[in-house]
Amino acid sequence: MLLTDILLLDYKRCQRRAFLNVYGDSLKKGVERDFLLKLRQENQLHITSTLETFYSHYQKPQYDLKNSKDQARATEALMRQGISCIYNGTLFESHEFREQYHPHSTLTLFPDHHEFNCLGKPTLLIRHPGQSKFGDWFYSPVSIYLGRRPKTEYKIVATFYAYLLGNLQETLPPAPTLILRQHNHYEVDLSQWLPRLKILATDCLEMLTQSQEPEVFISRQRCNLCHWYKHCYAIAQSQKHLSLVPGVTQSRYQSLLDIGVGTVESLADICPVNMKEVMDSDLANQLQQQAQAIVDNRAIRKSKFQSDIHGLIPTREFELYFDIEAEPERNLNYLLGVLLVEHSTQTETFYPLLAENPEDEQQIWQQFLDLVDQYQNAPIFHFSEYEVETMKRLAKLYQTPQWQLEHLLSRFVDLHHRVITSVILPVESYSLKSLANWIGFHWRDPGISGDQCVCWYDQWLKTEDRTLLSSILRYNEDDCRATLCLKNWLLEFLG
Repeated sequence: MLLTDILLLDYKRCQRRAFLNVYGDSLKKGVERDFLLKLRQENQLHITSTLETFYSHYQKPQYDLKNSKDQARATEALMRQGISCIYNGTLFESHEFREQYHPHSTLTLFPDHHEFNCLGKPTLLIRHPGQSKFGDWFYSPVSIYLGRRPKTEYKIVATFYAYLLGNLQETLPPAPTLILRQHNHYEVDLSQWLPRLKILATDCLEMLTQSQEPEVFISRQRCNLCHWYKHCYAIAQSQKHLSLVPGVTQSRYQSLLDIGVGTVESLADICPVNMKEVMDSDLANQLQQQAQAIVDNRAIRKSKFQSDIHGLIPTREFELYFDIEAEPERNLNYLLGVLLVEHSTQTETFYPLLAENPEDEQQIWQQFLDLVDQYQNAPIFHFSEYEVETMKRLAKLYQTPQWQLEHLLSRFVDLHHRVITSVILPVESYSLKSLANWIGFHWRDPGISGDQCVCWYDQWLKTEDRTLLSSILRYNEDDCRATLCLKNWLLEFLG
């Protein structure tokens, strides 16, 4: 058995993913999405930038073979020389090493698991003054990530590197370092994280050695980019798994299991009094109604919704439907899509305000302001808070008067908020795509997401292939039209 940094990272994020990466049928793995490949490229660019900024005089171990033991020997050779910075090194620890040198090991995390090897590949190994078996210096690991905050899995992996280094050089490095986005440095407290690593690694090894396949649990945000997603999702659907019910988190799922609720049907049928044993009554009613909507495949008006729907969702002669495409890595909003609906003439006109180059963002912002200013009484329908936050960002960035911004935002109508406060729909998530698909709207390019548009825009900047822009505009227009479709359905259902 081989315990690696990548395996620990996967296990912390999703135990099932770690299991499938070891034992799963490779034919059931999905093709990696372009967005994931883009993230990897951006992470490598971030590593390169960090090296140029802080560690320009690094050395890499010289090895051509893929054998981990040989790579580790080449890395250790540089450590014995006292190289100040080693990039892309390899740390390998065999179970024979632990058995032979256990009395001299700085740290033993796994006393109950001997028949496995450990492999880690820290981004950097940095020399510090001190004592180790190499001489009057020791090494400490540095891990470089594109993330904005020091996530738990980053700390676990950094601690794993420290453990391997401690046993190799017979000196435990005091504080492994994380370097995050914008070159923020963060030190990991080993007194806190070594015990957590021991628990996590022991549990991971137990799962793998006993071939205990973890249960499926679908979490949209966590599972979205996983190459096992379609495989796990198909299993969850066949089981009618509770994780497909919006609002059922892992902790709530366990609470429901404790009272004998394990399927969508049982959640729909359970006596509400029993659910109140493990959660408050409002949440219990919400989850049960959600399950009933799914089982019956019908929309349910929320019992507490008493508002005048025409007051919450205005109808005017002119209406605007608004959606944004953005490139997060550049902090850029490159497409402001607006669909103009004129009821008297029954016409719909789509205005794609596109920044073909990143520096055109200010131009399309002004074009947007000019366009919506032509229809002063037109409500601006959108889906989610993102559009409002973007308006605030662009207004501040390009010095739009505060009174103009406030007037603009007073016209915004968030349909996501209107939906979740008024109805329960038989959907697995309350995303625009999920809602619109259920009411009968379909995107012209099935399976495409906003993530793919980000990749297309990056490719456009490199290739100037206008077919990529056409695909982005088509997707954005469909988002606007889906928003229109949702608004019309909501008015009809609640009216």
